Amino acid sequence: MSPETRPPSPAPSALIRNWFSLVGLVIITGSVFSFILLFVLDAMFSASNPYLGLLTYVVAPGFFFFGAALVIGGVWLRRRKYSKSAAILPNIQIDLSRPRDRHLLGWFLFGSVVFLLLSAMGSYQTYHYTESVQFCGQACHTVMKPELVTYQHGPHARVACTECHIGKGATWFVRSKISGTYQLYAVAFDKYPRPVPTPIKNLRPAQETCEQCHWPSKFVGNMERTYNYYLSDESNSTWSISLLLKVGGGDPTHGPVGGIHWHMNIGRKVEYFASDESRQKIPWIRTTDKSGVVTEYRAKGFTNAIDPAAIRRMDCIDCHNRPAHKYQTPDDAVALAFSLNHLDPTIPWLKTNAVYALTRKYTNDTDAMQGIATLLASRYPGEPRITAAIDTVQQIYRDNFFPEMKASWRNYPENIGHKNWPGCFRCHDGNHFAADGKSMIKSDDCNACHTILSQGTGADLVKMTPAGQEFKHPGGDSDHDCTECHSGDL
Repeated sequence: MSPETRPPSPAPSALIRNWFSLVGLVIITGSVFSFILLFVLDAMFSASNPYLGLLTYVVAPGFFFFGAALVIGGVWLRRRKYSKSAAILPNIQIDLSRPRDRHLLGWFLFGSVVFLLLSAMGSYQTYHYTESVQFCGQACHTVMKPELVTYQHGPHARVACTECHIGKGATWFVRSKISGTYQLYAVAFDKYPRPVPTPIKNLRPAQETCEQCHWPSKFVGNMERTYNYYLSDESNSTWSISLLLKVGGGDPTHGPVGGIHWHMNIGRKVEYFASDESRQKIPWIRTTDKSGVVTEYRAKGFTNAIDPAAIRRMDCIDCHNRPAHKYQTPDDAVALAFSLNHLDPTIPWLKTNAVYALTRKYTNDTDAMQGIATLLASRYPGEPRITAAIDTVQQIYRDNFFPEMKASWRNYPENIGHKNWPGCFRCHDGNHFAADGKSMIKSDDCNACHTILSQGTGADLVKMTPAGQEFKHPGGDSDHDCTECHSGDL
């Protein structure tokens, strides 16, 4: 056929009038509608989570591009068919006087309305599901299992994940979307680390999350606490300490400034530089009081220049670094089980054997359950009480050990206190000095943060001393810091 006799190409509007392209247009419309609805819903609610970004910026655009592919494919097929024909392709004509056209158009309109309705309902329901703890913890079950289980047993189990990890505002909303998209990639292609590293570098400041519920100006004063320990001897001997924690406060309008909460960012600023990723080694501290007086403390022998970008302002998370995901140490978990009568302290050497069973290396949960049962059963042949003990120790393992993710207390230090991790002693070790030679509060000044009212066992616990007692180590006098011997498995 010569160019003179070839029929003219159909107009672009004629090329798109085919069923493939029309279906694609409906999908595009639905995806745009879903995107707008998700975006508006997220803007209306006070909090969001990074997984909603996957729906808004990944799933919805995915349907958009799928619809666009159908549109382009339909146009291409129509042009290809036209190129092989000598006649101009007829346009799609809808004649409502013809029953067939009425039925086709009716079904097409009905399908389009249903699709848009389902898109709206699905977007709304999906939004609420992605706000849930179940989605955050179970969508990526293996990856997030340690966080979900420890969260469910933690003090913030009634607080949604998004309240702490995101909070309010557009800036952190956008950051969470970027983070959520990368998390999707990491999980899909098995690029996530084991265990998940902490501290989280891009975590929102505690002033914008924790302090929405916890009033920083509140004066707490002294809090009474009793800690029960069980020694690693044949009789699982008890040793308890009853003390007053000098929490105090940091706002002079509500009480005297002092105590542990002196560190609160009210009227002063505390900054530090950590030389390791886990923030356990702090060789440099800077304090600024409400008068603007700046004091720097350096660890003995530390003369390095400090990169301003590496300086962190202290907030709640620097001490309360595991507010929602607590991994109990084997020692503490077994002691708690004894205190709750879940373990029988009259079974000889049970403390030692239970901790040993928990700290052996296991490849997965099944291996751990079998290993714990086998070991304890072999240590106590013919002992009827050991069956209940095995169940308790296995439950302790399930709540605190996650071999698939290589997660346990070993990987996640807790900075409250100073028994199993340096905690307070990261700064208050007696080894940080100002330029004038002044030292920070020393680690051996126990009365700076707490007053021991009673300690020991039996009748000794009744002998209360309001003025405080000198700490007595149950194993004899020791001049070492707690962490030099205690590591969570003793």
